[in-house]
Amino acid sequence: MPILVTLPVLALLIGLGTWQVQRMHWKTELLARFAAAQAGPARPLTADPEPWARFHVTGRFLHEREALLGLEVRDAVLGAQLLTPLLRAEGPPVLVNRGWVPLERDRPVDRPGGEVRIEGYLRPSEPRGALSATDDPAARRFYTLDLSVIGPALGLPEMPPFALVALAPSGPPSRALPQPARHLPQPPNNHLGYVVTWYGLALALVGVFIAWARARLKEPVA
Repeated sequence: MPILVTLPVLALLIGLGTWQVQRMHWKTELLARFAAAQAGPARPLTADPEPWARFHVTGRFLHEREALLGLEVRDAVLGAQLLTPLLRAEGPPVLVNRGWVPLERDRPVDRPGGEVRIEGYLRPSEPRGALSATDDPAARRFYTLDLSVIGPALGLPEMPPFALVALAPSGPPSRALPQPARHLPQPPNNHLGYVVTWYGLALALVGVFIAWARARLKEPVA
């Protein structure tokens, strides 16, 4: 019975450790891609752009169709990301994440008119998960960057399946709204700790089993 219990648990622990090794390599490569994109120049936006790379695009904002994405607290103030379609001369409108704005405004939001040039990184569309908050398309409040939902809700069903997250120009931070991102995402890479944890538990289980087996072998035969 101890063998029948130990083997599947050991296989599960080794499997979890191996999965975390794969996740660690994936996260390392992703962070290296983010760092390279952050250091490199922005390129013109193409029809089939590379996710998480830096691009620039020109066009005119459709401020009358802006929406809000997610919830985020900054300095004890609840806010969200401001999404605004950008009408381009060539190609369909592209959704731009202009940055964070408070839900209760203490100062006006800058809404430039005419042609603008935006630099940012490309964030691909994301499917809504089972645990995602429910969107409110009628109020233009979204919690998942699902362009198949956001586009039709804004009256722009032909938008490409990605958004351009605007990056702030270099220099000291400004209090102007919206407050764009200052760099590409920097997710933590703590998978090594999980690798050590799962493999360590597997090793401990083997040690316990060996100690039990040795004690059992020393028992006198009835």
